Amino acid sequence: MEYNIPLFQLNFGEEEIKAVVDTIRSKWISTGPKCDELEKQFIDMLQVNFAVSLSNCTDALHLACIVCGIQPDDEVICPSLTFAASVNCIKYVGAKPVFCDIVGPEHININPAEIEKLITKKTKAIVVVHMAGFPARMDEIMAIAKKHNLKVIEDACHGPLSEYKGKKLGTIGDVGCFSFFSNKNISTGEGGMLITNNEEMANKARLLRSHGMTTMSYQRAGGHATSYDIVELGYNFRLDDIRASIAVEQMKKLQKDLEKRILVRERYIEQLSKIDGVIVPFADNNEFVSNYIMPIVLTNSTNEIRDLIREKMHAAGIQTSVHYPAIHNFSIYKEYYAVLPQTEYVTNNEITIPMYAVLSNSQIDFIVETLNNAING
Repeated sequence: MEYNIPLFQLNFGEEEIKAVVDTIRSKWISTGPKCDELEKQFIDMLQVNFAVSLSNCTDALHLACIVCGIQPDDEVICPSLTFAASVNCIKYVGAKPVFCDIVGPEHININPAEIEKLITKKTKAIVVVHMAGFPARMDEIMAIAKKHNLKVIEDACHGPLSEYKGKKLGTIGDVGCFSFFSNKNISTGEGGMLITNNEEMANKARLLRSHGMTTMSYQRAGGHATSYDIVELGYNFRLDDIRASIAVEQMKKLQKDLEKRILVRERYIEQLSKIDGVIVPFADNNEFVSNYIMPIVLTNSTNEIRDLIREKMHAAGIQTSVHYPAIHNFSIYKEYYAVLPQTEYVTNNEITIPMYAVLSNSQIDFIVETLNNAING
């Protein structure tokens, strides 16, 4: 059905159209100058040493596991409240995901106190997901990682420009990963970025993203090389210049877009505080964040009640979603049994309501009024 108020809106204009046309006219459409430009934007934006453009964030996470040295039969601690890619990447390298609970409905990120309990001699790394663009408790997580000599992979696909104590998300751990999927803050349809301050990791990621080849077509076409060797078993994880050209324009808009989203969230919190039966995760956050999505968690609720409320919202023309079903309950992951009471409550009772920069106050008020009527009417 077509919704009067959709869950998200693309922040596209003539700039993105012109960028695509100009790239096609340049006659270089695979990995090339636009990918280079985008990588430099990320380096400048995040004050990080290295950025590697990739075909999507799943590939970034996959390569992150490889460059962090995760091997078959290693264990990697991860949340279950995330998209499947955050955990699939662990399986891609033959390692075992160890599911960790979240803090709770008020803070729906991985719980450092629970991480410590799950560490064994086989533990190699921690995958941290910054849900909705809000930072996990990185000081505690990094202290645990240092104590046990663990790598930290930040899935920051929700949080471009989000901050934790003055540091950009994705720059705190060993590797950070970002997504340019169609509904992300930086949208190109598909695409991703891996960032790190470790030159060896960056070089390996660049090598593996293009078949393990020592040079790529763009370098050979520019006269920097005339041949290549294949030195590792790599992949085809390259981003193309057409999508990179869109991302370059999206990056120019990002700061202003996020500033507007902050105002939308402030209005939401003001209005949601007036109704019973709702928790707003991260309501006490006062750092600059992306506000990628607007999750709420129902109190004294069940999965069935949540779904009925969503149906009432949809009937009123308001699109909603769920972020996310618990991964440990998916068929493919049931062998990795985990007791995660906070995760299960949130995944059964979370609703994602519309969030984008151009939401008006009247639309926000209508969304909250409809939600209140659905819960308490």
